[in-house]
Amino acid sequence: MKNFKATRFFKEVRQEGNKIVWPTRKETLITTAMVFVMVIIFSIFFLLVDNIISWLIKLILGI
Repeated sequence: MKNFKATRFFKEVRQEGNKIVWPTRKETLITTAMVFVMVIIFSIFFLLVDNIISWLIKLILGI
């Protein structure tokens, strides 16, 4: 097993941490808005599909 040196490990962790590119505020707001829009679109889609399937089942069963 290789020698484990805590100082080297933390130095490498810090170097990797410096490579992180954080999104800008504008990018974050746009992405968040896109998520909300997609949630609304999919909610409406599944509501319609659920109502259609429910209507078909009632039609088939004669309820």
